[in-house]
Amino acid sequence: MQVFQASDIVEIAVRIEENGVNFYRFAEQLAKQEEAKKLFASLAEDEVAHKRTFEGIFAKMDKSTPPESYQGEYAAYLRAYVDNNIIFTKEVMDKELAKVKDTLAAFDFAIKRELDSILYYHEIKRLVPAAQHGTIEQIIEEERKHFSALTDMKKRFSS
Repeated sequence: MQVFQASDIVEIAVRIEENGVNFYRFAEQLAKQEEAKKLFASLAEDEVAHKRTFEGIFAKMDKSTPPESYQGEYAAYLRAYVDNNIIFTKEVMDKELAKVKDTLAAFDFAIKRELDSILYYHEIKRLVPAAQHGTIEQIIEEERKHFSALTDMKKRFSS
C-alpha cells in the first residue's frame, strides 16, 4: 500500500522551500560582505521561485487523500512531518544555525540541506506510483540546480 501520492510530496516540497527562504534571509542578515548579502538574497528569491514552481505542479495534480478522522487531518500530518522530521526543521535550524557564524558556514549549511532535499525526494519517490515519478524528478532537478549554484558560490568565497 502506498502512503503518499505525488501531490503530497509536492505539498511537502512547498513547505521545504518556504523554510529555505527563511534560512537564506537569515544568512543574508548574517553576511557582512555586500556580495554575500546579494547572493543570499538571490538564493531566497530562487527558493520563492521554486515554491511557485511546486505550487504550480501541485495545483494540477490529483490531491486525493486517505480516509481522515476529520477534514484536514492528513494535510496537518504532512505539515507536522516536514516541521519535525526533515530538511529545514525548527529543531535542526535552531541547533545548526547557532554554529553558522559566517558566510562559508552558511554555504556549508545550505549545501547540506540541498543534498538532504535531493536524498529525501529520491527516497520518497519509491512511495508514489510509477506514473507520478516524473513529477518527483522535476523536483529533484530543481534541487540539483540549487546545489550547483551554492557550490559554485562557495568556491568563489573560498578562494
